[in-house]
Amino acid sequence: MRKFNTLKSIPAYLPIVNIDTDMIIPKQFLKTIKRTGLGKNLFFEMRYDDNGNKIDDFVLNKVPYNNSKILIAGNNFGCGSSREHAPWALLDFGITCVISSSYADIFYNNCFKNGILPIILEEEKIKELSEYAKRKEEISIDLAEEKIVFGNNEIKFEIDPFKKKCLIEGLDDIALSLKKSDKIQIFENHLKNEKPWIMND
Repeated sequence: MRKFNTLKSIPAYLPIVNIDTDMIIPKQFLKTIKRTGLGKNLFFEMRYDDNGNKIDDFVLNKVPYNNSKILIAGNNFGCGSSREHAPWALLDFGITCVISSSYADIFYNNCFKNGILPIILEEEKIKELSEYAKRKEEISIDLAEEKIVFGNNEIKFEIDPFKKKCLIEGLDDIALSLKKSDKIQIFENHLKNEKPWIMND
């Protein structure tokens, strides 16, 4: 998983509440188990018309928002089914930070496991940041300092210390397990000696 420390980007503003995971990546694109290739279908039903042509006035189809790494979204982002393809699609598009006033719990946790920083802010602060999105001005995210810098202002946010550590060090579930490989090997050796019938092939 790619490490996350600081990020600077013009944010894309999508002020729609209750965006569920099917809106983020529709069910017809869930056949793959690869984490790549899903970005082109992100928000598929909002980005494309019935003929597969891009809808010009959708924010992620506009310059410079088509290159945004930060998405400012409405309340209850990522609700619905628990599909991990949703953060995969966001990440493959290039979005590595989402800012919202609330998230569905499973989506929120899946973001951390895939290298995406989901920030929770009050609605008033989100509206303040949205003005920078509308003016096409960059904002900066500093995870170590837990702050968003925009213009001469900054907003503090809070992140669980363990989740923060995982993002900064680029540790997903597999990497966390591998960090304990020595202890796992000691346990397996002990088990093999004490109960060899369990470890037989």
